[in-house]
Amino acid sequence: MNNELLEALNILEKEKNISKDTLLEAIEQSLLQACKNHFGKADNVKVFIDPVTCEFNVHAEKTVVEKVEDPILEISLDNAKQMDSKYELGDVVNVEIKSKEFGRIATMNAKNVILQKIREEERKVLYNEYYQKEKDVVTGIVQRYMGRNVSINLGKVDAVLNENEMVKGEVFRPTERIKVYVLEVKDTPKGPKILVSRTHPELVKRLFESEVTEVRDGTVEIKSIAREAGSRTKIAVWSNNPDVDPVGACVGLNGARVNTIVNELHGEKIDIINWDENAAILIENALSPAKVISVIADDDEKSAKVIVPDYQLSLAIGKEGQNARLAARLTGFKIDIKSETQVRESGELDEYLMQDGYEDEEYEDDYDYEEEYEDGYDETLEENFEEESEEVCGETLTDEDGQE
Repeated sequence: MNNELLEALNILEKEKNISKDTLLEAIEQSLLQACKNHFGKADNVKVFIDPVTCEFNVHAEKTVVEKVEDPILEISLDNAKQMDSKYELGDVVNVEIKSKEFGRIATMNAKNVILQKIREEERKVLYNEYYQKEKDVVTGIVQRYMGRNVSINLGKVDAVLNENEMVKGEVFRPTERIKVYVLEVKDTPKGPKILVSRTHPELVKRLFESEVTEVRDGTVEIKSIAREAGSRTKIAVWSNNPDVDPVGACVGLNGARVNTIVNELHGEKIDIINWDENAAILIENALSPAKVISVIADDDEKSAKVIVPDYQLSLAIGKEGQNARLAARLTGFKIDIKSETQVRESGELDEYLMQDGYEDEEYEDDYDYEEEYEDGYDETLEENFEEESEEVCGETLTDEDGQE
């Protein structure tokens, strides 16, 4: 019997991850409960269990008296002498209790005590296991839709993906494997309740940690992140090693690393920019891919004024203001974007340039429009054009009909 008990405890310890000591404690409590049910009280009952062999002994401590008034707490001198002749009045005798003598009800109660303890420990183990994964990314399998929510199986327990934590337009199929961000783990009487998210910005950060070695080991830091789930994400990265390009490390060879994350997010666009302590430079980077002429940042007010070329204004603002909105979240600055024409017409150009350290005469030289063209700018074209103009100016030209 002891061997069977030992084997059962080992199996429970392995499969349920419940320690043998806890199970032995549950058995001890169940035996005490059985004695209480059988005898009406168990204050003088002691249980001893060998953790190695699982051999257990239950006995009641009884006081030797001449006349027994309470047979549960007392024993007569004659009966005590039969057990051992050395006992005298007032001594305490350990009387063994046979667990086989317990009634059916006492046995059932003892069984329920053990099962209840096992359930409590199992719930506690699951809670502790998943509590450690809080604020982290886990892989789950889609189980079913529960109204507008989705049940996600995480292995030993199911999590709930609420509608407001789902990316708009995402549709999942049963048995589909997805990655989710663990928002919260609650301990309830029915087991741990786990809430997960697909929209949280930290989901993108954790995905980069899993895909990019440099981010995982701390060589590259993700300083800030702004996300509109399902559409676009901007992240600012910084390298602690001057020999490591933070943007290149996150993008990977031919975009392999970032594309893996984009595929997991079902095509969500990701902009990766360089972080800079200088707020003006950071804002300029954050407005990428738009080109910026000037940035005036006020660190105290957390606001910035930005000038962009006329043809870059719509790109800087983005569709429905998305690019500017994400840049503001990423940098923590309120950004006011104006085109060059708007600034000139409002008469604020001199103010902008003086705050930015420019003089009006130098402005045209500092900003070279030709650099914005994809094909570049060829100075020989301008020289040829000027030479041809000079030659033409000294000649009389006629049209096809001979008219001067």
